[in-house]
Order: sequence, then C-alpha cells, then structure tokens
Amino acid sequence: MVGLVLALLILMVLVGGRQGISNFLALAINTFLMIAAVVLMAGGFSPVAVAFVIGLLVLATTIFMSTSHIQVAGPAFVASLLVMAGVLIVVFLGVWLSQTSGFGQEDSEELEGFSVYIGVSFQQLMIATGLLGTLGAIAEAACAVAAGVIELGDAATSDGLREIETTIIGTAMNTLFFGFFGGFSALFIWFAQLKYPLWQILNNQIFVGELLQVLFSVIAVILTVPTTMWVVRRRQKGMAK
Repeated sequence: MVGLVLALLILMVLVGGRQGISNFLALAINTFLMIAAVVLMAGGFSPVAVAFVIGLLVLATTIFMSTSHIQVAGPAFVASLLVMAGVLIVVFLGVWLSQTSGFGQEDSEELEGFSVYIGVSFQQLMIATGLLGTLGAIAEAACAVAAGVIELGDAATSDGLREIETTIIGTAMNTLFFGFFGGFSALFIWFAQLKYPLWQILNNQIFVGELLQVLFSVIAVILTVPTTMWVVRRRQKGMAK
C-alpha cells in the first residue's frame, strides 16, 4: 500500500507538476474526510446529515484543488451543489423503494458470531454511502464541462456544446459500468457456478444494492452536465452585461 501511494505521488508530480501535488493533497484530505464521516456516523450522528456536510467539503476540496482557474472551479462547484441536492432525493427514493439496505444472505457466514445491532439505521447508511459514492463523478463531470465551455467562450455553438455533453456522459457511463462489472466479476462467477436463475440474480440484495450505486452515479453525471452548462452560460451572460 505504501509503495503504491508513493508511486501514485511520483507519477502525479511527473505528469502534473505543481498541480499534481495539489491533486494528491486533495486526495489525502478527502481520505481523512471519509474517515471522519465513518467516525461521526459510528458516534451516533445522523448518517445522512454527516454525508451531506462531508459531501460539501469533499466537493470543495476536489474542485478547488483540482484546478487553478477560479473561472472553472466556481461554476463547477455551484453546479455540483445543485446536483448533489437533487441526487440526495434520487438516492433516498431508490433506497426506500428497493429495500436493499443491510446485509444479504451471502454475508451470513462472515457475520456469524457478530451482532448487527449497532444502533445505526442501515437504510440511512445506504443513503449516505449512495450520496458519497456519487461525489467523484459529479466533481469530475462538472470540472470537465465547465473547462470545455469556458475554453470555447464566444465560439461555442449548439453542436459543439452537444458534442461535449454526449462525450462526457458516454465516457463516464462506460467507466462506471466497467468498474461495476470488473469489481463484481467474482460474484457473477459465483452466481454462474451455483446456477442462479436470472430472476434470483435480479432480486439478489447484494447485486441490486451495488447496481443501484452505479445507477446513482450515472444519474448524477447526466444531471451534472446540463446543470454545469446552464450555470456557466448564466455566468457568462451576467459578465457580458
């Protein structure tokens, strides 16, 4: 782990220079924020409230430390806040309707001998993790869109903006879904070896819970792209006046 962290730091410095160091520090700060979120949730604070506050800090750290151009960071942060509020509603409805919070039957062997009465709502925990899991996708899409639109400036056309929109959404969706299938491949093989029928897989608590996390991130990206464009264009019109 230490070797990989050092390799990451060296590569980020070689590729990004001073900005690479800033990005690495942002990653370190976000790591401590995630640890703080877990400690606060375990300490009895509302998981949803903790996730929302930590989410604000994570977005601010990620966006403002990932770019030195305030013209890009400002609109991207505003758009990210709007999207995060909307995604929180989507996550709440998704978790509430799916009833996938807690542990599945496949976890019973690992949990044997342990108590699950930890005094924290598993439904709230899943809402919190669902929200926190979308922040990286939101920040990345917001910064990419803001930088692209601002770079085009007055030369921006509807076709050019549409190209930016479709490209960012398409690449983000592929990244998220390939990451999901790659990380979930062991369970897929397990399902196949045990000859799970399709209906049982689609109703499996672990599978649905993980798939929802990916869908939350995809929805977040789809909302982020037009929202960021709208914020940037509004800002540009205001500056022109």
